[in-house]
Amino acid sequence: MIGSFLTRGLVMVFGYAYPAYECFKSVEKNKPDIDQLRFWCQYWILVAVLTVSERIGDTFISWVPMYSEAKLAFFIYLWYPKTKGTGYVYESFFRPYISKHEREIDRSLMELRTMAVDAAVLYWQKAGNYIQTKTFDILQYVASQSTPKPQPDNSNRTRQHDLNLKAQKVVVAHEETKEPSSPVASSSSSSASNTGAGTDTGETEKPDVGPTQDPPLPVSDVLTKEKESVVEEAKESVRVTRARLRKATSLQ
Repeated sequence: MIGSFLTRGLVMVFGYAYPAYECFKSVEKNKPDIDQLRFWCQYWILVAVLTVSERIGDTFISWVPMYSEAKLAFFIYLWYPKTKGTGYVYESFFRPYISKHEREIDRSLMELRTMAVDAAVLYWQKAGNYIQTKTFDILQYVASQSTPKPQPDNSNRTRQHDLNLKAQKVVVAHEETKEPSSPVASSSSSSASNTGAGTDTGETEKPDVGPTQDPPLPVSDVLTKEKESVVEEAKESVRVTRARLRKATSLQ
């Protein structure tokens, strides 16, 4: 564990930090050496290829003994002044392979660039539609919260309640002012009803059906029915009185 950690630290120092410092000094010279700059450009190209490749290669061959030490030695071999293996590796392996497949690589890169642009455009369109939808929903929610809710209209119910109270008061007042019928009239009506029941033996008695509950009537209808009932009672009383007078006359 300690050896692997130490080796990675040495790779970072001798594979990246020190070559970067040497490249910086070559660039910042008053008269940069073209060959030196070319050398360092080739070196960083190889380092970039190795960095990409080792992400896959480390998974399969990292179990090989002395793998990290071999990687460190290869980095030092590339830039060491006496070996300068960068030129050899670049000219012998990297450059011929890239020159042979340069057109295929350019075409693949162009396709990848087009796919990336299309994916970016599609992503932004979806993001724009999503933001627009959410903004509309938020505005609709705010508008619904700010709109006052309609209050229930209780005017019709209150008016009907007032009319019912007035009708009840009128009926109560009418019943209080109504005079009860005289005993003579009541006895006459009972005798007349008995006489009628004795004479009309052929008629069958109808069963007494309880009063049915009718819906509440308006005030005018209630008053009209009360007047009609009073008139009918008065007529019945007059008829019974006349019948008694006739009977008394015939007896004399």
